[in-house]
Amino acid sequence: MLISSKPIHGIAVLLVLCYGTSTQAAPDAQQRQLSASCSACHGTNGHSLGGTPVLAGLSREHFIKQMQDFKSGARPATVMNKHARAYSDDEIEKLADFFSAQTRRHEDAPK
Repeated sequence: MLISSKPIHGIAVLLVLCYGTSTQAAPDAQQRQLSASCSACHGTNGHSLGGTPVLAGLSREHFIKQMQDFKSGARPATVMNKHARAYSDDEIEKLADFFSAQTRRHEDAPK
């Protein structure tokens, strides 16, 4: 007995309509692990609730530049310079990819 492919095709179309398509790959395990350490100050997935900057939705280039400046000492900091020096350039790029893929929520927008 053959099963029609039309119901499966309909489900696929429905999933695309409901969830859309994305050119951004889902975060890998290393990105999630690296970003978890940022959440203590910058909030889950970069959505800060306090006085620390919101990382969600930052451009990749801006994130990398800031982290490189912390790492080199070009941007003074009380804590971030120590954190940045602990990351390799590859890890900083993975974090930049992760945070730039997060959608900045309306309540995250600067006042």
